[in-house]
Amino acid sequence: METMDKINELNQIKSNATLLHSKEVIDEALAKLQSQLTSDYAEKNPIFLVVMNGGLIFAGKILPLLNFPIQIDYCHATRYRGATTGGEIEWRAKPQMDLSGRHVIVVDDILDEGFTLQGIVAACESMGALSVKTLVLIEKLHDRKAFKNMKPDYCELQGPDQYSFGAGMDYNHYWRNCDAIYLLNE
Repeated sequence: METMDKINELNQIKSNATLLHSKEVIDEALAKLQSQLTSDYAEKNPIFLVVMNGGLIFAGKILPLLNFPIQIDYCHATRYRGATTGGEIEWRAKPQMDLSGRHVIVVDDILDEGFTLQGIVAACESMGALSVKTLVLIEKLHDRKAFKNMKPDYCELQGPDQYSFGAGMDYNHYWRNCDAIYLLNE
């Protein structure tokens, strides 16, 4: 596909999408999360473990709001599909910091089914983390979670069981950079 055709197609996708959460709503959610995280971690020397690529934009918005000492690391993991049992993750990049004895907050863009996120949490626990909590921008509401009643530890936004993009979530590797969250209309 020619470059201009691709750009036009992507612009059409965005213009046809439905706004789910505006930048202002996201900013309000960030302020609430900042307050909760400060209350819970200001005196605990936490490590914020950012999940690539989705957690990058969200981390870039929430972490500068935290006015206490933190360390930041990242990981990149995917879940095996097909013949391999669910929940196992393939590391593309493991955390570089020693997690043993530390409070770890796993930062991602969305909790959808949660298999990869749950695998990362379990891996952090096996690396000796004192505690592991999840921080996501948005939770997708449906009954297909990795386990019954799975919820993120920190989250202020919810969305329907529909494809979302923006604020870190992508549409075919594009539109992570949108400052709002949109629902794809096919």
